[in-house]
Amino acid sequence: MSVTTKKLAAPSVLPVYGILFAISSGHFINDTLQAVVPAMFPILEKELQLTYTEIGWIAFMLNMTSSVLQPVFGYFADRKPSPFLLPIAMLFSMIGVLGYAMFQHFLFLLLAVMFIGMGSAIFHPEGSRVAYMAAGNRRGFAQSIYQVGGNTGQSLAPIITAFILVPLGQKGAALFMLVALLGAIILYRVSLWYRKQTMHSRIKPKHQTSKTRLSHIPHPVKGAIALLIFLVFVRSWYGAAISNFYQFYLIEDYGLSIREAQIYVFIFMFASVIGTFIGGPIADRIGKRTVIFGSLLGGAPFALMLPHVPLIGVIPIVFLLGIILFSSFSVTVVYAQELVPRNVGMVSGLIVGLAFGMGAIGAVFFGGMADAFSIRSVMVVSSFLPLFGLLTWRLPSDHTIRSWYQ
Repeated sequence: MSVTTKKLAAPSVLPVYGILFAISSGHFINDTLQAVVPAMFPILEKELQLTYTEIGWIAFMLNMTSSVLQPVFGYFADRKPSPFLLPIAMLFSMIGVLGYAMFQHFLFLLLAVMFIGMGSAIFHPEGSRVAYMAAGNRRGFAQSIYQVGGNTGQSLAPIITAFILVPLGQKGAALFMLVALLGAIILYRVSLWYRKQTMHSRIKPKHQTSKTRLSHIPHPVKGAIALLIFLVFVRSWYGAAISNFYQFYLIEDYGLSIREAQIYVFIFMFASVIGTFIGGPIADRIGKRTVIFGSLLGGAPFALMLPHVPLIGVIPIVFLLGIILFSSFSVTVVYAQELVPRNVGMVSGLIVGLAFGMGAIGAVFFGGMADAFSIRSVMVVSSFLPLFGLLTWRLPSDHTIRSWYQ
């Protein structure tokens, strides 16, 4: 009897691959538009004579706008799903990219970047919801497909710098308006599928809704979410140090040109894409907490070595560091969704938005540190952050989380 019950309770449901790849493509385009912002930093620093602190504030505006608004949009989407927010989000980003390409004044650049951040804030909660809905019973794998699109887009920042912005300058960013238009078309198609799913959910029996409403959320969930937030904070601060300032470290300490420095940053970002993709399927097999633990603590030795190795050792270290550190990127989202299964949109916005928000604060902090001390001090101090991964053992196991909601 128990075996039959288990089979009925957990039927094999395959992912909707067409939708997963479409929303991943939308995620790729969204984060490519965001990648234009840090890709422009060496150009703005040279052409507009911006300080490291001002560069940090631009990163802050992008990431904090997204961070603050993502949980808000996620909260309201949980109450009333809004499928067509997806293409609208892309149009916000398109407006921001145009301003970022044209404005010459620091304050107007902040305004343009705010629009890009708002587009990201609208997109991410709804994008995570679509990935969750299309996942079947392979949520880690589905979230990896979704997140790998975004991380691939982010990884293009050095390529955008080297091959578009260095030869074309600031105005070269205007080319990405066409990319945003393509993204809006793709996401409109996803929205049509999303709307059908929400219409289907409205006709489910009422007893399912009341059961969900009355289900108990245990008190330990609050502590687990708080600790997960801190771990995302740690990973995001280190990511901000690498993505925003490591290129300047390579230029100053190793004597590389802007274009040469982008190669090393790209290797780190590309490795993060690989890590994001493999992390989800591994978590489906060995558990999400295990992957989160191995991601942070496993990356710590490489982070500690990075500021001190000769140039020949940088490539293998940044490659391994990117794979290991970002193997938990999609896993933390799925882990949070399973902690709070009734508020998928809000908690997805909280975790993903928090990653941007904490990176924003880190960018300002490290920018000020670089101006006050040196860019090398940023890399040395940030290298100790992954050691906080030791705290992961305090998170509840996957089995414990499932037992809370049975």
